[in-house]
Amino acid sequence: MSNQQIRITLPDGTVREYEKGVSGLQIALSISEGLARNVLAAKVNGEVWDATRPIYQDASVQLLTWNDAEGKNTFWHSSAHLMAEALEALYPGVKFGIGPPIENGFYYDVDFGDKPLDGSELEKIEAKMMELAKEKQAYIRREVSKKDAIAYFKEKGDEYKLDLLEGLEDGSITFYEQGNFVDLCRGPHIPNTGFIKAAKILNVAGAYWRGDEKNKMLTRLYGITFPKAKDLQEYLHLLEEAKKRDHRKLGRELELFTFSEKVGMGLPLWLPKGTLLRERLVAFMKKAQDKSGYQQVVTPHIGHKVLYETSGHYEKYGKDSFQPIATPNEGEEFLLKPMNCPHHCEIYKHKPRSYKDLPIRYAEFGTVYRYEQSGELHGLTRVRGFTQDDAHIFCRPDQVKEEFIKVIDLVLYVFKALGFEDFTAQISLRDPENRDKYIGTDEAWQKAESAIIEAAAERGLQTVTELGEAAFYGPKLDFMVKDALGRKWQLGTIQVDYNLPERFQLEYIGSDNQKHRPVMIHRAPFGSLERFVAVLIEHCAGNFPLWLSPDQVIILPISEKYIAYAEQIKAVLEEQDIMGTIDNRDEKIGRKIRDAEVKKVPFMLVVGEKEQAEGKVAVRKHGEGDLGSLSVDEFIAHFKAIIDQSLKK
Repeated sequence: MSNQQIRITLPDGTVREYEKGVSGLQIALSISEGLARNVLAAKVNGEVWDATRPIYQDASVQLLTWNDAEGKNTFWHSSAHLMAEALEALYPGVKFGIGPPIENGFYYDVDFGDKPLDGSELEKIEAKMMELAKEKQAYIRREVSKKDAIAYFKEKGDEYKLDLLEGLEDGSITFYEQGNFVDLCRGPHIPNTGFIKAAKILNVAGAYWRGDEKNKMLTRLYGITFPKAKDLQEYLHLLEEAKKRDHRKLGRELELFTFSEKVGMGLPLWLPKGTLLRERLVAFMKKAQDKSGYQQVVTPHIGHKVLYETSGHYEKYGKDSFQPIATPNEGEEFLLKPMNCPHHCEIYKHKPRSYKDLPIRYAEFGTVYRYEQSGELHGLTRVRGFTQDDAHIFCRPDQVKEEFIKVIDLVLYVFKALGFEDFTAQISLRDPENRDKYIGTDEAWQKAESAIIEAAAERGLQTVTELGEAAFYGPKLDFMVKDALGRKWQLGTIQVDYNLPERFQLEYIGSDNQKHRPVMIHRAPFGSLERFVAVLIEHCAGNFPLWLSPDQVIILPISEKYIAYAEQIKAVLEEQDIMGTIDNRDEKIGRKIRDAEVKKVPFMLVVGEKEQAEGKVAVRKHGEGDLGSLSVDEFIAHFKAIIDQSLKK
């Protein structure tokens, strides 16, 4: 190899030689023109670079396209610059704060001066963005001295960029330029604006500069762009579908829960139907836990401040949580509990334990309280009081893997029964380069991490491994679920903990007659019941699995003459734990059926003269229509077969 050549290792392990100064885009071109047309950026030795940036040393290179998260990120970051260029062209003198990519799209914080942005102008901005995109302007990276950068933005009169420059070191500053727009930016960016084929500004909001309400309120424009026009149409359709499925909207329509300012923000009130749904979820989980050897416990909603100081939760949550409750006893303080685990540690500790007693599994549907900022609250997904399906397993180190497998089986059973089929398990391990962040011995960590990895492999889970994502007290397994709209949610977590057994001085007497620390496993398949219900509502659009529906049937008499027969049927169904109501309004049957469809009741049982004479019901299924006439016993058998199928382990 000549001095002018470097070795490039591709993700499949292939090594190719190129001239020094080769770019990711040129590497792509050497592989295929099709690939080069789609390359947005390059990952060079783990760092994302412009696809056009020269590489001067041997390197591992991954070419990033729209199909890679980091490719999308680069695309959307570049789109924020394109939007800023369009704004500068349309509104000379505007000033810019920050414009990062986000999970879906990007935003830019903008100071429009005295003239606030009128919402009717968004289409004009989108049109200007697309006009500039068609010019295929290159994104050009330029290293700049701090002095020159300050001089540039002083002349431009942009105090926000000058504020950002204060925190940057000379020698680390770069400008990016495309067309007539220059920005202070670390990058990276796509090769040119021509990759952007569709743009939409989704929302306009206010945002204080640097998040500080003492600073000026800027206008935050949220946008999204795509490499194909049809991708934008699909995304907008998805947004419409998400609006229809919004759990706050459906929660209102289906009369599941409500909020009251007098009760307090972020504190949900469960209505009768929502309570029924919630209780069914709890009963389902309790039954599964009973079979798996869990013991139910109940702990108070408050605890002495000393309890949470011992556990470390006061240090972690104290400043941002509800403040201590003082009692008439001077110096005595209690806290609303932010976690159930300290209470469970004290239950474990109430008597001596032997190695033969382990594992011990305590489960509790315990309500906890955390003071979320009002701006962070969102329906049931972000609340101040929520109930966790919490359990804590106290076991010996040699039992960790077996217990982990049992918890995985429980989580998989829950997902199957509720229709969550698309999920990934994230194995979160400690950062091998920064072991000081974690407590526990190297040996204990290696055992626990191996146990998690082996347990996930034995159950055939689709996994991703994240180094450095472990909690400081132990590794964990998080289940990332995709809902019906392809959105990702973290549902269910299993964590290994060496911290609390140490803090609470938990012990058991081993077979060697010596004292040992148990390992603690935290697990919550639902996580928060509130959040789980919100995700479930949006996943199934309010069409709950039959076993979970608050109203499983609605009986529709054709006229008041058949109400007595409807009541007989309701009584027979209730004996079989099939719950429902009778619509005895003086309305035409067509109207009753339409209203039952809107309420998403799984089964409608229509009764009239013929049904009464034959002892039958005319069955309609939500979303499917007429299933014909069945005897009440035949309907019960059909109903139970559906539930047995969905709850079968």
